[in-house]
Amino acid sequence: MPRLNKRLLFALLLLAIGAARLVARQMRLATLQPGAHLYAYVSNVQAGTISVVDLVALSGRGQIPVGPAPSGLRAHPTRPELWGASTTGGYLWVIDARQGRVSANIPVGIGIFALDFSPDGKQAYAAAAGTGEVAAISCEAHQVIARARAGVRPWLLRATPDGKYLLVANRGENSLSLLDPRTLATLDKISVTAAPEQIAVLPDASKAFITSGSGNYVSVVDLRARKLLANLPVGGRPDSVILSSDGAELYAISAESHGLDVIDTWRNETGDHVTVGSTPALGVLSGDGATLYVTDTSANRVAPVDVFHRQLLRPIAVGDRPLSAAISPEGNLLLVVNEGSNDLTIIRTRNNSLVTLVPVGLRPRDVAVKMF
Repeated sequence: MPRLNKRLLFALLLLAIGAARLVARQMRLATLQPGAHLYAYVSNVQAGTISVVDLVALSGRGQIPVGPAPSGLRAHPTRPELWGASTTGGYLWVIDARQGRVSANIPVGIGIFALDFSPDGKQAYAAAAGTGEVAAISCEAHQVIARARAGVRPWLLRATPDGKYLLVANRGENSLSLLDPRTLATLDKISVTAAPEQIAVLPDASKAFITSGSGNYVSVVDLRARKLLANLPVGGRPDSVILSSDGAELYAISAESHGLDVIDTWRNETGDHVTVGSTPALGVLSGDGATLYVTDTSANRVAPVDVFHRQLLRPIAVGDRPLSAAISPEGNLLLVVNEGSNDLTIIRTRNNSLVTLVPVGLRPRDVAVKMF
């Protein structure tokens, strides 16, 4: 009998250890190899800096000065670098993630709001609305290798996934330019909706969707035939657009409509509307593509939306005036930038629970995540 009790106790002990390991695995925030780092980078518009947040230690690691009005923060897809623009300074800056400092400033022109990378990560692209020029930059040499004029007030741009085109929204002339991504030669120009801004491209590069900066429309462009297919009406002026994981749907978020409209990207039709809250602004999809997290700026919360069932889930309280958001590479952390309270909210996506708030700089706006 005592021998049986010892065996039973040993078995129970093994079960307890296994359960503890399982719970620990579910609760931990990140799994990293020795010497690896997982950092969030937050651009601070008023401070002219980038805040660095360690997502394992859940603490700030200082600020990196980058110059006035940082915008368009992006993690490079293959290099250990963070890229962004100084809108008023007229240059791109590059942060070496390992060194924690700016490694290059690349003059482009006044009025840069965003940038994009080629599918292979070898080139970066930026449009300067103030000078009307588009620039192609070597990511290895950190130098401009081509310049060209696309249209009047080129605003935002996007490289197509197949590497065939560089798409440029020309806000001053209501057009979309199709450029050769290597030479920046204009291949075509297509009239689209008024004051075009954001561009979303299907994974197969067959269509592009362009938002209006002044009206309630999203243009659909056939990139193979190089023609406008439709100007789709939506409930309000789109503040941001996000493609579903498979590209079958486009979610157009609008503060004016207090929610998002679902666009069928194959049929080119506007479908369901989901009411989200007071002033929805930006959003990010969960790692599995099932949940769209939408920041509700005036309500100081994030609204999770079940995109399959078109259902609003329980909102998550965050800081003051949440703007942009990002998902960690493992998909287990949701990061939300709070412009009003100058901090970064970290949320566990497994149960949508608040983990902590980390102070950043003055008037934070964009966030990017880099593992290196």
